[in-house]
Amino acid sequence: MNPFEFIGLFRRAFGERAGLPLAFWYSDSPLAANGKIQGCMFRVFADVLEGASVSLSLDNIGCGGGKLYAGFAPMGEHIPNFVSNNEHYKDSPEAVVGFIHALRIEMAGKRYLNITRVDKLASFDGVEGVVFFATPDVLSGLCSWAFYDNHSSDAVTSAFGSGCSAVFTQAVNENRANGRRCFLGLFDPSARIHFGADILSFAVPMSRFREMCATLPHTCLIEQSPAWDKIRTRING
Repeated sequence: MNPFEFIGLFRRAFGERAGLPLAFWYSDSPLAANGKIQGCMFRVFADVLEGASVSLSLDNIGCGGGKLYAGFAPMGEHIPNFVSNNEHYKDSPEAVVGFIHALRIEMAGKRYLNITRVDKLASFDGVEGVVFFATPDVLSGLCSWAFYDNHSSDAVTSAFGSGCSAVFTQAVNENRANGRRCFLGLFDPSARIHFGADILSFAVPMSRFREMCATLPHTCLIEQSPAWDKIRTRING
């Protein structure tokens, strides 16, 4: 399925007011020219959701955690202490180290992480995953869609981590393992401040997204469903 076909199905399922997802992938040449991002990478996402593109790199990500979770740099020595004793997100630096080691973050191997809205793509070739930034009503639909043909208890999952680990690291790892999990995120207060109060992220690895594109016409989102019809109307009201 190409992006144009997906967008047509997505609009049938969710209506015109639901935001399109962003696609992300690595390359050795940038999709866009960007200056230094001071602090959290999510500062620039409002523009990307409006149709701009961004190419993240070791040189323009201003956050050490962002560099780590995007796969551009190993864990900085300051990160465990910062997350535990400055942000107070874990009870010890050792717990942070254990979490990061368990993630098994692969180095990107390429210079840029490109991010753009799916309507800016000609194809999904090379894409690692897509991420929706969604309200509870839209998340209800996304979860229903993901649960339709994946009966595992972790079909949709969430774990401790930064916003960028939930959006990028987990989805990239899952895609490269040909996995089927989707990831809820933006529970990290440091990332949440850059989004609306009713927005969470829903990241889908491309390995799973291809399957979900095939099942979408058969789910309650497009088949007649009185409950979903009411929710779709509310989304677009």
